[in-house]
Amino acid sequence: MPESTSGRRALICGVSGQDGAYLAQLLLSRGYTVCGTSRDAQVSAFRGLAELGILDRVKLESMTLTDFRSVLQVLTKFNPDEVYNLAGQSSVGLSFQQPVETLESIGTGTLNLLEAIRFRARPVRMYNAGSGECFGDTPTAPANEASPFRPRSPYAVAKAAAYWEVANYREAYGLFACSGVLFNHESPLRPERFVTRKVVASAVRIAQGSQERLRLGDLSVHRDWGWAPEYVDAMWRMMQLPEPQDFVIATGETHSLEAFVATAFECLGHDWRAHVDSDDALRRPSDIRIGRADPSKASAVLGWRATVRMKEVVRRMVAAEQARAR
Repeated sequence: MPESTSGRRALICGVSGQDGAYLAQLLLSRGYTVCGTSRDAQVSAFRGLAELGILDRVKLESMTLTDFRSVLQVLTKFNPDEVYNLAGQSSVGLSFQQPVETLESIGTGTLNLLEAIRFRARPVRMYNAGSGECFGDTPTAPANEASPFRPRSPYAVAKAAAYWEVANYREAYGLFACSGVLFNHESPLRPERFVTRKVVASAVRIAQGSQERLRLGDLSVHRDWGWAPEYVDAMWRMMQLPEPQDFVIATGETHSLEAFVATAFECLGHDWRAHVDSDDALRRPSDIRIGRADPSKASAVLGWRATVRMKEVVRRMVAAEQARAR
């Protein structure tokens, strides 16, 4: 890893999301000048940046990834050394309702970034946010960098397409372009439409006296849940390598959604079974039953290991939710 990154310029596409906010915080701490984009920077709230206390330290630009001209204009104006592509429709569940928007925002958006970087012919490094969803079910052997993709949602299909776009531009044009195939990673900055934040927020309200019922889909699904601030460090480490490589980023531990829910209620002194209902209407048309990951390459090459496991992730999210409520 380089001793100093002071003076570098980083462009974060999708800075308004969870990962974008934590990545901006990390890069600022390393001396970068950071520019973040969203579709309309004039009206976006950038709540994550505000919550982390760095909103006034990030340059903000409007950029539509599906519009090549818009992408090229921002790249030319800011002239970054590193580009982090975290943008696009980010909900697996919503992708079944909006498959076209999901594929365009992720697939076409990534392609426009790659093509704009190639067109400008400057030595720019690009990170692409991949997803462990691309692997589909991995009930026996954990997924690593050599595992085949078997996507089971429009979101995963779009992420798989973007992954291969990056690989193609790297091989065909010699771009420094890499993908981090990240498994689930959570934090208090998650929007409540994500099941993890939904669980935590409901559990805290119930512990404070709310009579609501928490309705969830399939509680038997298993996922590898990590801590988002650690995962953005892996992104940065990937961009510092001499040559671009793709990495699976995960904890290596898999837990059921039921265990996640139980942990949240245990933190608050409640039995989850008294407050949770399983609703078949919330099940996805197709879903991953079990997601397992092997992050050993990241450990060996990047020196990166996840230290925060599922139960601690939940405890931290519950504490943050309680602080918000107060």
